[in-house]
Amino acid sequence: QVQLVESGGGLVQAGGSLRLSCAASGLTASNYAMAWFRQAPGKKRDFVAAVSWSGGRTLYTDSVKGRFIISRDNAKNTVYLQMNSLKPEDTAVYFCAADLGSITDMTDEGGVLYWGRGTLVTVSS
Repeated sequence: QVQLVESGGGLVQAGGSLRLSCAASGLTASNYAMAWFRQAPGKKRDFVAAVSWSGGRTLYTDSVKGRFIISRDNAKNTVYLQMNSLKPEDTAVYFCAADLGSITDMTDEGGVLYWGRGTLVTVSS
């Protein structure tokens, strides 16, 4: 049974940082591209960042470029999202995702095979 479990969310002031983690079980993470999506209140779920199975390629949505860093540790079956210079508009539930395809396939949630349940990030102004 595949499980993706997110952690690290919480309340932070604008300008602060958080590091999200996604622990994968029931699959060999090194076979999968991994990504983070987010869903703000009343909005659809949107792509944030993706990393290839090797960690050698990354992709970011424009609004987080230069502030967020996605990385992975395949030995730990874990993916991370380091979020810096947080803004109130970053407030959302953040979801971890996994797929066997390329990272470009993961920019749309239709290309995702497995989802985590999400972790809430709240950025206060």
